[in-house]
Amino acid sequence: MKIIIILRLIAYYCFAKHLPATDNKFFKFIRPIRGYIVRGLFTYAGKNINIEKGANFGNGSQISIGDNSGLGINCRVSGKVTIGDNVMMGPDVIILTKRHKFDRTDIPMIEQGHDVEKSVTIGNDVWIGARCIILPGVTIGEGSIIGADAIVTKDVPEYAIACGNPAQVKKYRKEKSER
Repeated sequence: MKIIIILRLIAYYCFAKHLPATDNKFFKFIRPIRGYIVRGLFTYAGKNINIEKGANFGNGSQISIGDNSGLGINCRVSGKVTIGDNVMMGPDVIILTKRHKFDRTDIPMIEQGHDVEKSVTIGNDVWIGARCIILPGVTIGEGSIIGADAIVTKDVPEYAIACGNPAQVKKYRKEKSER
């Protein structure tokens, strides 16, 4: 079984990762190729997923991605990440689940290792803009929009529109009584 996973990783990182982006109408076969490869790597991969050109997800063993969702061009996803259904992700998004320790000053930070991994959860029907960074332990609620270049340091409520550094909720897509 491990040999199949290794072969899929080689197929993805040496071949499929470098194929053109899926918005190219002349190469409709690319999306299913990448989808087929990652289906054997991710914990769960829903129907009609879209893994874009240059996406980096390590070995993918802790990633779950729902129906009609995708990883954007040149995105980087690491660790335990759950992505709901119908999630759009712009290019160059980074989703992190751990960070370096830095609490001790008697030894260099590079020698302190990592904090405990904290999973990231992205709800259904979320749009993550280009170049966003989502930090460990964050949950992004259903129906939310994360504006381009936002750095998400804390949870985002359902149907919120958040942007900035650090990301802050600017308004909601639904009135409070509808949520």
